[in-house]
This record gives sequence, structure tokens and C-alpha cells, in this order.
Amino acid sequence: MSATIIDGRAIAEQVRREVGREVADWVAEGHDPPGLATVLVGDDPASAVYVGGKQKATHEVGMQGFDHRLPADTPQEEVEALLLELNADPRVSGILLQLPTPPHIDGPGLTWLIDPAKDVDGLTPVSAGLLAKGRPGLRPCTPAGVMELLDRHEVALEGAEAVVVGRSDLVGKPLAQLLLARHATVTICHSRTRDLPEVCRRADILVAAVGRARMVQGDWVREGAVVIDVGINRTDDGLVGDVDFDAAAERAGLITPVPRGVGPMTIAMLLRNTLVAARAQDAALA
Repeated sequence: MSATIIDGRAIAEQVRREVGREVADWVAEGHDPPGLATVLVGDDPASAVYVGGKQKATHEVGMQGFDHRLPADTPQEEVEALLLELNADPRVSGILLQLPTPPHIDGPGLTWLIDPAKDVDGLTPVSAGLLAKGRPGLRPCTPAGVMELLDRHEVALEGAEAVVVGRSDLVGKPLAQLLLARHATVTICHSRTRDLPEVCRRADILVAAVGRARMVQGDWVREGAVVIDVGINRTDDGLVGDVDFDAAAERAGLITPVPRGVGPMTIAMLLRNTLVAARAQDAALA
């Protein structure tokens, strides 16, 4: 079997166009454009590229962008004050603190200060709790992007056996919750899972999100399975995922490549979350 490739870049562009149209309609109804505030502390080159891409995409869909870049030696108290200021700013629909932060800054702790109504990264404890309880809320962008890819390819989730390799707060745990909410039977695997290859072979939907290049081998993949590769690793061969793509593609029914797979979906879902947040905030004021 040769797998059908899931073109994440093309699907992300579809989502962006849809968000752009919805923003235009929202503004035409008399609302202010949604606003996304990004906060970057320090001069990490990769983070600067990520933030620049997010701000560029924000403007492309007709939203306002508020780009805050702070020196690497900024005291934590100043970052805290900025986040509280953004919480109170009615122009700001969503707030994103770019991680990682410099060592003297408690980045994960700072996310707790973000108003859950503006938590477009879906990482605050309130957002995690709403997800765990199956209540409406803002979902983490990468897991939400994975779900969007599955839906656009009409993958049947109800009753499917899903195996998620990786238990991070950013991807593995929230993705497992999203799959469970759609009535999949979910197994979360990690470094202490016994006979990991055999567990993976059970999966109708196999998700790799561990950050280890080509860890998931082709013979770990069940014939006809859907393989979602969230990993992105820099190697001498260039960017590769957590899945041995060539070998897995011989067995899978659907598979995401790296790059052009899950990665482009993250910013697309960030834009959608920002619009969702703006609508919810407007409804709360009505």
C-alpha cells in the first residue's frame, strides 16, 4: 500500500481563507477587528521567526497585531505587568507568550497570568480544565490542527483505536482529550510503555509527538492506518519527523509529511482561536 499524503499546507491555507472571510464579515457587522498580542522575551532566532510568522498571518486575515518584543534581560516583573496590561486591553482578543523564555523568566508560570478568555494557545490551567471536562473553551493550536486534518480527510474517529506517542502538555495530553471527546479509544504511550511497537501496531490512528527523529518505524504501522507526525527534527538529512516516513508510507492509508504536514496548521488554528475569542468576549459584554 502507498499512503495518501495529507497536505497540511494546503489545508492550513483553506482555514486561513475561511478565517479571513469570517473576519471581514465580523468587521462588516460593526465590530472591531480581532487583535492578537504576541510577547517575545529575548532574541532567540527561531522564536523570532515564529512570532514574525504569526504576526504576518494575523494581518493577512484582517486582524490587528500587537507585537511586543522585550530584551533578554527584562525582569520577570515587567513581563508580568505587560501580560496584565494586555488582559485589560479591549483591543486584544488573544495573547500568546512565546516559549521558551530566558532562564530567569518562568515562562510556564507566566502563562497562568493570561486571561483564560484570551488564552489562544490553550495552555492555561483553566483552558486545560475546560478541555478535560469537555466544556467549551480555547484548545491548544497544534492538537486542534491535528483534529482539523483528520476531519478534512473524513477520518472516522468514533470507535477508532488511537495511539498517541508522547504525553506533553503541549500536544500529547490535549490531543488525547480531543480524540476521547470524539469517542475514539485512546492509548497514550511514553518512555516507559512496554513493547511500544506492538502497541502502535494496534492503532487505526497513530500520532507521533515525541521529538525523536524517525523513532516510529515502518513496521510499527498497521496496514491502512492513519499516521500523524507532529515531530520536527533537524538532522544532517534536513528536517524529518518522528516517523520513518518512507517506510511508514508503504503501510499507512493516510500520512502527514514533515514539513508540510501538521506544522502549518498551528498558525492557522491560532488565527481561528483569536476569532473565536473575540466573538466570545463580545458575547460576554452583550
